[in-house]
Amino acid sequence: MTILKALIARGQMCLRRSYATGFKYIESTQDNDTEIDIISMAKKPVNTLNIELLSELKTSLLEAQNSRSKGIILTSSLSTVFSAGLDVTEMFTTDKMKLVDFWKMLQDTWLTIYSSAIPIATAINGSSPAGGCMLAISTEYRVMVEGKYTIGLNETQLGIIAPKWFRDMYISVLGYRQAELALLRGLQFNPEKALQLGLVDELAENKTDAIKKCKNYILSYDSIPRLARSLTKLELRKDLIQWMENNKEADIDTFVNYILSPKVQAGLKLYVERLKQKRQ
Repeated sequence: MTILKALIARGQMCLRRSYATGFKYIESTQDNDTEIDIISMAKKPVNTLNIELLSELKTSLLEAQNSRSKGIILTSSLSTVFSAGLDVTEMFTTDKMKLVDFWKMLQDTWLTIYSSAIPIATAINGSSPAGGCMLAISTEYRVMVEGKYTIGLNETQLGIIAPKWFRDMYISVLGYRQAELALLRGLQFNPEKALQLGLVDELAENKTDAIKKCKNYILSYDSIPRLARSLTKLELRKDLIQWMENNKEADIDTFVNYILSPKVQAGLKLYVERLKQKRQ
């Protein structure tokens, strides 16, 4: 399928349509002056990515793209956390079909972000480990609020392996050597180090400043023909997009078989128990 046909097939060149209502974990607004959509994750306490949040996020992203929005800013409604990553309770299960459905939704949501035809930036207004980092590096531009926050793929510290598509994006952002060291150690970086490594593109004083800088990034394309920009972006990203489209089932099988292993389930059980103790 050509890139142009792919755009049309994904519904990313449709006419404006009204937004859906009734989201539980997503807050979507449009800045009327700029025609930029701001999509905020709002799942307390830390925006863990369960199947429901991912589904709502995917839907809201598609709605923004189909409405011919000028661009999207992904952020969080929570004050100190962007996203704590994948919801461990989705993985602490022996229900194979539940795991399949969860991972497929994660794949589809990621593809929606990574292959977005319109500019998409992230205002990272808090900590962003693991899956939260994955969401951020799936976008084109990242602005992180300064403070005692961290970002990074820390899966090894949780006893989990970051999937190929997480790793490949990390390598494309950090370069092979820095990504290798970071992945092996499960490192997380403060905003200043993340900027130095190129994991984020700018730092901001607060969320308002971060959103402003994301808007400036999106508006910087006003003089660039939209179709040419979209096709160029998808050409640059086509290898990983094509890999996912060709290997979805194999990727699901790898995830499910790994998560269902007794050692991993035992580790997840301990993690869930620690979470319960913290909340008591």
